[in-house]
Amino acid sequence: MARPQMLKLPEVLSEIRMSRAAFYRMRARGQAPRLVKLPNGHLRVRRSDLDDWWERRETPAY
Repeated sequence: MARPQMLKLPEVLSEIRMSRAAFYRMRARGQAPRLVKLPNGHLRVRRSDLDDWWERRETPAY
């Protein structure tokens, strides 16, 4: 079984085109993708969590 792809925070910020400060504001409101803290203290986001987050943000275009 393959391990899930883990993205570094700068990679996530680049993909969602958001500043670190804006990301942490969203995180404080519970609206950001879930972060995983590694034993070395680095933060990662699972690709699947980011994809799920994107899907929840979609709104239909009428």
